[in-house]
Amino acid sequence: MMRSLFFLTLLLLSAQVLSQKPTQTIRGVIIDESSNRPLQYVEVGLENTSIGTTSDSLGNFTIMEVAIGRYNIIASVLGYESVILKEIQVTSAKEVVLNISMKESVSTLDEVVIKPKVNKEQALNSMATVSAKMLSVEEAKRYAGGFDDPARLVSAFAGVSSNVSNNAIVVRGNSPQSLQWKLEGVEISNPNHFADLSAFGGGGLTALSTQLLANSDFFSGAMPAEYNNALSGVFDIFMRNGNNQQYEHTFQVGAIGIDVASEGPFKKGKSSSYIFNYRYATLGLLAPILPENAAGTTYQDLSFKLNFPTQKAGTFSLWGMGLLDHSDAQAKSSISKWEYDSDRENQEAKQFMGVAGISHKILLNDKQYLKTTFAITANGIDIHTERLDSVMKLFPKSKIANKYYNFVASSSLNTKFNAKHTNKSGFVVTNMNYDLMLRNAEIGTPLQTIVDEKGNSTLIAAYSNSMVNISDKITLNTGLSGQWFTHNNTASIEPRAGVKYQLAPMQTLSLAYGLHSRLERINYYFIKDSLNQYANKKLGFTKAHHIVLGYDISTSEFTHLKIETY
Repeated sequence: MMRSLFFLTLLLLSAQVLSQKPTQTIRGVIIDESSNRPLQYVEVGLENTSIGTTSDSLGNFTIMEVAIGRYNIIASVLGYESVILKEIQVTSAKEVVLNISMKESVSTLDEVVIKPKVNKEQALNSMATVSAKMLSVEEAKRYAGGFDDPARLVSAFAGVSSNVSNNAIVVRGNSPQSLQWKLEGVEISNPNHFADLSAFGGGGLTALSTQLLANSDFFSGAMPAEYNNALSGVFDIFMRNGNNQQYEHTFQVGAIGIDVASEGPFKKGKSSSYIFNYRYATLGLLAPILPENAAGTTYQDLSFKLNFPTQKAGTFSLWGMGLLDHSDAQAKSSISKWEYDSDRENQEAKQFMGVAGISHKILLNDKQYLKTTFAITANGIDIHTERLDSVMKLFPKSKIANKYYNFVASSSLNTKFNAKHTNKSGFVVTNMNYDLMLRNAEIGTPLQTIVDEKGNSTLIAAYSNSMVNISDKITLNTGLSGQWFTHNNTASIEPRAGVKYQLAPMQTLSLAYGLHSRLERINYYFIKDSLNQYANKKLGFTKAHHIVLGYDISTSEFTHLKIETY
């Protein structure tokens, strides 16, 4: 009797639990795309449901007790183009926090007709005309074989390719080192573990954790004027703010290491927040199934962002990321096993990369905001290689010890004159400090110095870019960018222009042009010739003219076709 009563009670409890579907909160902020001003009275709802809310005077909205699943979220208000966010996943693990930007309509309609604009294909940067696409973090997590690596994910974009052995990004046939990486608006060095070992511009695995990434932009040509020192394209990456209302923690253990993440408010009831992620990995645990010598590989990385909104002084954020790598390999002891040059070499490699910055953003009025950033970036590599000769005697082959430290100051003023005209102007000053050592030797000869330099140079850039909505169908982007390299007084003036024409509600024709340039690697400038003279002292910027014609059509709600001639 007691046993039957126990099972009946258990069955009733199970039924009650199953009847209570898990729910979660969706919240966020809605801003004007051009001025970043918060938008109030915006209606936000879940498509095909009666669930919704309205944004408050600060642009904030909250929808509580949403059943887990995937939803299309629509935002609409009179005077702005409606926006629809597709397939937003709601889980029980974390709150859904959204940042929605809306574009003001150029003309006033006689009647309100809600035609949601699917922003899946639109870049976050409103001044991009063509060859730009937003990388959605939510979609990135569903990409098969992507390893949560943004560098591998963008290889699915048209004109972009990579390979299995490394995540170097080849944009329309250009060298991977021609791509510029930006984090929070600051150019950074290659953010990959074991960077530049097998291919310049690539590495083995990203140090950018999807736990921290926000939606970001990828440009594959004809970039807006604000992007200087980039030749093939730009990966413009942003970090999201931590949850400022609830504490959320993640701990993962895998075969190759650990992953720890945490986010939350500094003090409940306040608007400031933190978020960080740390990963440590060692391949020693997988030694039995790895290639010979791979077990000596270890790597770790740390990313963080602290966000401090204020009532009158704007928003301050402190952010950064860094990585440490170590690998070593031993030569094979038998000549019969030497299939490649690396089989007869001992090599130890240590690498580091990091960036830390403080950013300040303030709304000056309803039409202007100012953003200023100070940052320091660093990267270095120390590789020592020895080579066995035919009688199994070790000789030094090469020694590389390079360190780079950049101090960056940037500021931009964004002005929305009216619904038709928005301008963004600013400058970037990068002080580049370097300590370079490169030595090489032939078998049986001592190491010869190729580069031995220590010093600093400065790259100064300025730009101005305007977006003019001539009508609801025609948008014009024009700008001018310039940069000056103080090391050899080389300068470059670069015009940018683009026009976008809305052929039909779901069809767009675009044409863009830009002159782009990029400095070569600093160590190239200090290579000496046989007369002990700097062979590349007067080396200028590498330049390219970009012309892109694009056609864009949404054939249905679920299919999209983009054709570009570059």
